[in-house]
Order: sequence, then structure tokens, then C-alpha cells
Amino acid sequence: MNKIRLEDKEFQVSIHYKTIYQSIKQIASQINHDFEGEDTPIFLSILNGAFMFTGDLFKELRINSYLSFVKMASYQGMNSSGEIRELIGLNEDLADHHVIVLEDIVDSGLTIRRLYEQIQAHQPRSISIATLLLKPDVYGESIALDYVGMEIPNDFIIGYGLDYNGLGRNLRDIYKVVNNG
Repeated sequence: MNKIRLEDKEFQVSIHYKTIYQSIKQIASQINHDFEGEDTPIFLSILNGAFMFTGDLFKELRINSYLSFVKMASYQGMNSSGEIRELIGLNEDLADHHVIVLEDIVDSGLTIRRLYEQIQAHQPRSISIATLLLKPDVYGESIALDYVGMEIPNDFIIGYGLDYNGLGRNLRDIYKVVNNG
């Protein structure tokens, strides 16, 4: 499927799964190298969007690790609401652990900043951020992104865990909007 329609929007393939998976393998390789011989890190995956990224990344990790999930959201439809709603909070003891946050996409950085501040309050040994996708033209935070799969333009995208009004997460490829209604 090169083009699809979800509700009132038309989308076309922007990034094929093969390219996505190559980026994930590169991130995993870097993490494997950086945390080899370290104490077991705790990965925090941000739901809902990062579930596919997390699953594929974990298939490529060769280090012992823990995995937990947090659920935070700032999108309504195609736009960021500018407010972060914490829906499922941190339940892990992060003190003196390496923490690696897994995010599907970083655009403004509001979600990352909010989660970073919450993690810092738990006094971890370190905090690293891994994102499959980064929109550098709109990233407005000073928090370092340690592992970035791909930089993309500021297009609205769906697929591979990303959604439009809850639809499209199951798509293997990433699609960008071409007809905005």
C-alpha cells in the first residue's frame, strides 16, 4: 500500500520498514556497546507509540536489561496540545540505575522534558534518551538525545506505532499526510 486513507486524511509511504529496522539495529548496536559490562539498565518505553520500536529494539539488544512502560500523551488529532497528561506513572525503583528512555518520535520535546524531570527526581545513575525519529526543526529542548534513528521533516506521520486519532499504529511502514482533509 503506497497510499492509504484514515478518516478524513490521505497518507503516502514516507519511510519503508526496511529503513526503519536498519535504524533500530544501529541504535541497538550503539546501546550494546555503550552499556556492555555496565550494571543492568532499566528501559522505560513511552506508550502508546513506542511499543513497536521497543519490541524491535529489544530483539537486537545483547545486554541484560529491565523493561517498563510509562504512558504519556500530548497529541490530540494532528496537533500537540502543549500539555502532557501522565496516564500511567513510574512504578520502578530507578535510584542508582542507568535509565534509557525509549520514544517513538521527538518533536517539540515536551514529553521528553517532563519524563526526564520525573526520572531525575528518582536519582538514577544516568539517563539516556533513544528515539526512533527526531524532528530537529521543532525540537526546542536542551536535553541531549543520545540515540537517534532518523531525522525527519516536520510532517505529520503515522504507522509503526504512530497514530491519527488512534488509527494507523499497526502499519509496518511510516506514512506522511498528503491530503489534509
